[in-house]
Amino acid sequence: MTAVRTLTFNTTAGSIFISTVVVIVTAIVSYLAWRRSGYQRSFGFLEVLRVATVTVVAILFNQPEWVEEFRPEERPTIAVLWDKSTSMETRDVLNPSEPSSAKTRAEAIQPVTDAAAWSSVDPRLDVVIEPIAVPQAGHGTDLHTPLTEVGDRVKNLLGVVLISDGDWNEGKPPVEAASRLRLKGIPVYTMPVGSPTRLPDVELTSVDLPTFGIAGKAVRVPFTIDSSLPREYITTVTLRTSDGETLTKDVKVAAMGRTSDAISWKPAAEGDFTVTVEVPRHSSETIFENNTKSAPIAIRREKLKVLVVESYPRWEYRYLRNALSRDPGVEVSCLLFHPGLSKAGGGTKDYIKQFPAGIEELSKYDVVFLGDVGTDDGQLTEEQCRLLKGLVEQQASGLVFMPGWQGRQFSLLETALGDLMPVLMDEAQVGGWGSRTAGRFELTELGRRSLLTKLADTQEENAQVWEDLPGFQWYASVVRAKAGSEVLAVHGEMSNEHGRLPLLATRTYGAGKVLFMGTDGAWRWRKGVEDKYHYRFWGQVVRWMAYQRNMAKGESMRLFYTPDQPQMRQTLALHAHVMEKSGEPLSKGEVTARITAPSGKSHTVRLTSEGEEWGLFRGQFVPTEPGQHLVTLNSVKTNATLDASFYVQGAALESLGKPARPEVLEEIARVTKGRMVKLTEVNEVIRSLSNLPMPPASIRRMALWSHPVSAGIVVVMLGAFWICRKVVGLI
Repeated sequence: MTAVRTLTFNTTAGSIFISTVVVIVTAIVSYLAWRRSGYQRSFGFLEVLRVATVTVVAILFNQPEWVEEFRPEERPTIAVLWDKSTSMETRDVLNPSEPSSAKTRAEAIQPVTDAAAWSSVDPRLDVVIEPIAVPQAGHGTDLHTPLTEVGDRVKNLLGVVLISDGDWNEGKPPVEAASRLRLKGIPVYTMPVGSPTRLPDVELTSVDLPTFGIAGKAVRVPFTIDSSLPREYITTVTLRTSDGETLTKDVKVAAMGRTSDAISWKPAAEGDFTVTVEVPRHSSETIFENNTKSAPIAIRREKLKVLVVESYPRWEYRYLRNALSRDPGVEVSCLLFHPGLSKAGGGTKDYIKQFPAGIEELSKYDVVFLGDVGTDDGQLTEEQCRLLKGLVEQQASGLVFMPGWQGRQFSLLETALGDLMPVLMDEAQVGGWGSRTAGRFELTELGRRSLLTKLADTQEENAQVWEDLPGFQWYASVVRAKAGSEVLAVHGEMSNEHGRLPLLATRTYGAGKVLFMGTDGAWRWRKGVEDKYHYRFWGQVVRWMAYQRNMAKGESMRLFYTPDQPQMRQTLALHAHVMEKSGEPLSKGEVTARITAPSGKSHTVRLTSEGEEWGLFRGQFVPTEPGQHLVTLNSVKTNATLDASFYVQGAALESLGKPARPEVLEEIARVTKGRMVKLTEVNEVIRSLSNLPMPPASIRRMALWSHPVSAGIVVVMLGAFWICRKVVGLI
């Protein structure tokens, strides 16, 4: 940086005239006074001092300034920023001469990102070409940061050229960076690329697979198709597994909207599979890269442990026990508190003699059914109810309330289990309500979408099945559902001031799930169809409730998380159940989960203990990338490890097929007093940049006329003048 220093005066004709007259008059008066003294040397020195003082004041009256001008040695720079984000791979740039073919946005901007395109810029200017929004796992396009940094990083910046589709989805609004550039006098010339309207496209937006499935049991694979085509059409969606199995389903794709459906897949063998769903290319669509999605799933052979507790062996209990005992994936244990028996238990291998003693025995059960039992007649104790609550809250087990006409479950409302009940009961009608005319279930909106109530493959067929199911002749005295509960089915006819009576309701409590079945007539569903609907319903209930608890487990550790289908940037609650080597719950210790994202980035989450009784440790993690995440759970005290994984649903921030946003670039150009031009108008941009005024020099001014040193000099000269007058005897 070079500096030029000059002395300048801020004069006017009046100031020059006045100061000149004052100095001349002072000189004449001083000369006459010296002559009158007979030209004495001392008087001559005094008059010279007088003239010098007045001259200095006259000079300061004309406002002298010391000016330093600093000019940078670097040449002015033009910054060309071009977008390299994933959305630039969208193929929507049409060639007017060849409408049938389209280029990607990245291909369209390639000519203007080459240094040769800017070779005609004024030789006095430097050109810097840099990519922005380089793809990074878990991140999107940020236009604010590069615009802010280029103004601070590039020295002697004259102007900026921004080449982008304008699609930003991360960081602050780019107009804020544009405002900062305007304050610095740096214009931004923008070049938009891409179609501002979505081209004809059929996109497979999501495939929501569960974390694991059971061999021999159907797995529902939901998917969503987003279409921008102007009319609906029928296509065949294909599901392929990594072992070569292929399934197809005809789907009617809605016009200009989203279509959700599912394919049912029944895996025969266990193992780790990759499921790929593909939507065939439509003849009118222009983007083919987003028609396929894949997701992993683990298929296991598991025995879910179920405990059924009942008093009288009513018909509902008998058929429920048969349904569970004949399910190859369920290991059922039954406990009868029959008043006519001398002691609790039963006569077959499915029965146990007493309620599980302690946490170690109870914690092995994935789901517990409570029939018409309570705390009286030597049945459940207060401590056992507390343990059941902890089993649901701390270890993600499921609990099913199945009240009966004896009303014994009302006594459970006074125990720890009262908090888990999804509905409010009418204590004035303990025995419930019976009728000779059969009542019927009516599915709610949630019930029509729920997996629990899915007794047919399509929603239309499922609704018809529920309408045709045999009715019930007894139902519990329910007032209303509690806040936070989800009502899946209500009484088809009976209602109160709160609306229809809820008969099938669920809620989440702690880490587990709770279900309330308000009738004892589900066994009647076997009429004419045997076990078709009855077995399917209770099998779905057991697997839905035990799903989270069995996500990943080892000999002494168990890992589960909520929600069970995590989404990007959604807080994931991690729960780890850790046991000592002796089999007791681990009360204290250090438990960590090392999570590796699909990009290879690792995060370590420390899980904190939630009490000494259940050996539960909890932590939180927020995934920022879609796809398979690997988890290694480690307990320092027991030296045990558990390898697991979870799949994050959703698409990345950057995706193909979204329309361009030229309005964003237009606003940036307008705020900075630049222009938005077409990609073919590079020469126009170069001409505008070359005509920009060079950056002004940095100037520093020192006002001598008001400087304290100048005032001090005048004061000293005046003091010396009066001292000399006293010396020569004039005072």
